[in-house]
Amino acid sequence: MSISETNSDSRPATSEPFRSTAKLPQPVFDTKEALYVFPPNRETLGGIAYLMNCTPALDGDSLDKNNILVDCPAWTDTNLDFIAQQGNLRWLVITHRGGRSRVRDWQARFACDVVVQEQEAYLLPRVDSQTFHRELVLTPQHRLLWTPGHSPGSSCLYSSMMNGVLFTGRHILPTRQGGAAPLRVSKTFHWPRQLWHTQRLLDDFTPQTLSYICPGANIGLLRGKRSIDRAHEKLADLDWRVLAQMQALL
Repeated sequence: MSISETNSDSRPATSEPFRSTAKLPQPVFDTKEALYVFPPNRETLGGIAYLMNCTPALDGDSLDKNNILVDCPAWTDTNLDFIAQQGNLRWLVITHRGGRSRVRDWQARFACDVVVQEQEAYLLPRVDSQTFHRELVLTPQHRLLWTPGHSPGSSCLYSSMMNGVLFTGRHILPTRQGGAAPLRVSKTFHWPRQLWHTQRLLDDFTPQTLSYICPGANIGLLRGKRSIDRAHEKLADLDWRVLAQMQALL
């Protein structure tokens, strides 16, 4: 059983965070858009999490923001303090089964809603989760799309910021050539379905509405960048016949 499957969802909530000298989360863009990327999380096999600072709640309380945490960063005092300083959380979105780690602790600490595609919810038996089938609108600027393939309940989170940012979990990852592509691994649930749902993104979006991808792993291939630019163009350049014949990586 992998590390990502033996997470602490079954442990008592509100366990003590690890004391850490880890680096702070870093801004993804050099703009006013408040989007941060966390260092890789060992408990999710190097998975990457993101924090979006969203529009404050309607009551005008600047400390009550509709912030979204995409997948689980490491459970450290550094990360917990940073999230609290940004205004806590409204949602924790789990994009795939490998993106979960200490979910009960996150929910207990921040009293946030945990959002997951319905086919992954059984993996969180002690978590009060909000599920969806094909699509879920969180805010007028943020919506979740079911994109199965990597796992049965894989999903992507779309944000309209910066002319379109797609948080893909492990559905789409960086390539060594600077592109973006689905990756077939030994644990891939259904490769043809993953390819189909990747192609469908080209119909759901345009180059004007999908500018960036924020992947859930392998960001070392971005060579210092924190997102994949020209996202729609790079997906459109993929050779789908070659991908269909790809053998699974270990």
